[in-house]
Amino acid sequence: MTNRFSRRDMLRFASVGAAAATVASPAILRAQGSYPDRPINVVVPFDTGGYNDRLARAFAPMLQAELGQPLNIINRGGAGALLGHTYFLQQPDDGYTICASSFGPYVPLNILTQDADFSIDDFHMINLPSQDYTLMATEAGSDLESIDDVLARLHDDPSSVSIGIQPASADLVNLTILMEAEGIDPDALALVTYDGGGPTRNAAAGGVVDVALVGGEGFLPLADEIRPLLTFSDTRRDGWEGALITDVLGADAPFVSGSQRGWAVHSSFVEQHPDRYQILLDAIETASKNPDNIASLEEQQLATTWFGPEASNEQLRQTAALMEQYLDLLTDD
Repeated sequence: MTNRFSRRDMLRFASVGAAAATVASPAILRAQGSYPDRPINVVVPFDTGGYNDRLARAFAPMLQAELGQPLNIINRGGAGALLGHTYFLQQPDDGYTICASSFGPYVPLNILTQDADFSIDDFHMINLPSQDYTLMATEAGSDLESIDDVLARLHDDPSSVSIGIQPASADLVNLTILMEAEGIDPDALALVTYDGGGPTRNAAAGGVVDVALVGGEGFLPLADEIRPLLTFSDTRRDGWEGALITDVLGADAPFVSGSQRGWAVHSSFVEQHPDRYQILLDAIETASKNPDNIASLEEQQLATTWFGPEASNEQLRQTAALMEQYLDLLTDD
């Protein structure tokens, strides 16, 4: 089967050796015969200890308090989340298996680069509370005081600014989008590549490179050592100063989000069991908006923002469309 998707497709997309842990059973159970009347499995397509695993385990007691049933966390890591996503879709679409994953960028990458035997519209996002973003930053004492300063130098000489970046990343896609919009040749840039976000951020904070583009959430511990210049978002994030990409390229500026993490179900579940879906949707929304839950997740540096299905599905579709457009930047070939 072909798994490429066109822009027209993107606009019409609908809205046992694994490590497992069972969260303690809640005190109140739903009446027998009503959904849910047995435990729910949460498939995490990554190994234990990562962000998705921590989010699933931290959120499980909050969600089970709403549903009245325990949640079993099932880790199915491997092959860039391909194994876990495939395993999830092989489970019955009856609402007793949900998925907690970094759907962006991994589902599009599974499809575009790994010949996955599924399409993006097999997944229905309920909520993607964690959406990282690219931040362009420089050393706190740098003479580059704004994105305007950076662009002015690049227009004069594209190789005059050293740029720290991770190869095959959303950050590289965002940099390319900005350069193309500004009429600057991306191939003429002085890129300094790093294997990982940590080294990239440290290079910016230490003045090893003039600027760096990398996930903004990871810059927070270095806030006193850097100057934020540009956030690739249409809203201000984490209190960073500096410009938004929409300030530079306009309200419709394209950009790729970083990891888009959260909760999804089978699309067929939404269609075939609308009553059950509504119960699950309401439970996740209520748990996500509970002030005590928000405080607990924030203390663990985990996201809890409620975007809802419509926005979450649209955000993932936009990411997938841009990833296909710039696929050559996301492969090491």
